[in-house]
Amino acid sequence: MPPTVPRPHLRERRTWTEDGHGYLAELYDKVTAATITTDEPTLREAPDLDDAWWDGLSTALDAIATVPSDRVAVRQEYLDRAMPQYLGRSIDTKAPAWTTAHGDLHWANLTSPALTVLDWEGWGVAPAGYDAALLYSYSLLVPDTAARVRRRLAHILDTPAGQFAELVVITELLQTITRGDNLDLEGALRKRLSAITG
Repeated sequence: MPPTVPRPHLRERRTWTEDGHGYLAELYDKVTAATITTDEPTLREAPDLDDAWWDGLSTALDAIATVPSDRVAVRQEYLDRAMPQYLGRSIDTKAPAWTTAHGDLHWANLTSPALTVLDWEGWGVAPAGYDAALLYSYSLLVPDTAARVRRRLAHILDTPAGQFAELVVITELLQTITRGDNLDLEGALRKRLSAITG
């Protein structure tokens, strides 16, 4: 990752196989800064984040997207199967563009007051705008912050690729709801789905 992505320094990385399973272990520097949420990805109250924090996040997401990778965060096969099922409608599942993503960008993986992006085991290629769409979706219960995410990341979200990425994230989160997770997000996600699809 470029130095414009504030993340813990990777100290060591090992991969191995055992009994037909592949394993990856990574050792990062310890981070002592507090995460914005502590025990869940969903935002429930507005964080106090300054312009420098938001600028840093925007710069980091732009930088992550340019990193070449053969790692995969979201698979086309998943989109083909899950999007029609969980969105409840026929939909073109072909992403307008693919870029590299953190893959799990939510409020429990971001620190403040200084920005550090944590939890890197799932990074890889995803539909362009995936990270911004995920953070936005996990902000929907705090409308002022959700609006701020949209405003600060408009160059990502307010594009055809960004709207498609929102549909991908809504798909994933609606799937989690069927398993009993993120239940309080369902109404806001369905409202956003209707706004995107008309």
